[in-house]
Amino acid sequence: MHLTYLDCRNYQGSGLAVPPLELRDALRAGRSATGLWAAIPSDFAVELMTVPGIDYVCVDQQHGVVDYAAMVGMFRAVEARGSTPLTRVPVNEPSVIGRALDAGAHGVVVPLVSTQEEALAAVSACRYPPSGIRSFGPIRSTLTLGSRDTAVLGDGMLCFVMVETREGLENLDAIASTPGLDGIYIGPADLALGLGLTPSLDREEPEHVDAIQRILKACQANDIVPGIQCSSGRAARRRLAEGFRLVTFGKDSALLRDAARAELHAARGGSESDIESEGYS
Repeated sequence: MHLTYLDCRNYQGSGLAVPPLELRDALRAGRSATGLWAAIPSDFAVELMTVPGIDYVCVDQQHGVVDYAAMVGMFRAVEARGSTPLTRVPVNEPSVIGRALDAGAHGVVVPLVSTQEEALAAVSACRYPPSGIRSFGPIRSTLTLGSRDTAVLGDGMLCFVMVETREGLENLDAIASTPGLDGIYIGPADLALGLGLTPSLDREEPEHVDAIQRILKACQANDIVPGIQCSSGRAARRRLAEGFRLVTFGKDSALLRDAARAELHAARGGSESDIESEGYS
């Protein structure tokens, strides 16, 4: 069962566009969610992309061209469309993670986590004392979440880490059992790179396929959410059937580029079947 789209009416008169922590509650209840990745620094692009049924939009600070001010505007657009804003932070650093959560992200995706110590650091950066080390200053999240309670603003935030190196795979069981961790999110291209393969979202080498399945099973064994980046809606459907529960089916920059290529190809007399998506980048 997926989340259901909510329109932009105020939620129960609270002034909030969506129920607080809806995505977190759904995932922790065992449900799945599908969403999009946003790398273009434009709130209007986010508004266009967040069609009814999109459960979340993750603003990419690692590989997107998004600065802090643009990120806040993009969060506003996600919220106004009745969806949930997440962000991939550029680095596993407490001030960066805390600042993104203060700005209104409902959760973070932390890249390049290869040990349990690094996973613990990511979780700790999301939580207030005594559960973590996050500094209190929720300048915008108090408005969007309608609370100043540290249990809501801290413990309520989703924390995903990315396992994308050989070292991370060697420490997979320890990472997956990290207290307070909500899930592991797979970036198949970086995982391929970490395995010595050409980066791509759809590698078919046995080592890559096995690594993805190992991460999925480790998440399931530890009752945390398995997430993954996909190159298309069809690929996302397959991953959902496998058991992944936070599934990204597209990225704004890739969707825009692929649509332009397809229409140009059609204008010049080509067949739609001749066009293949270039995927994530």
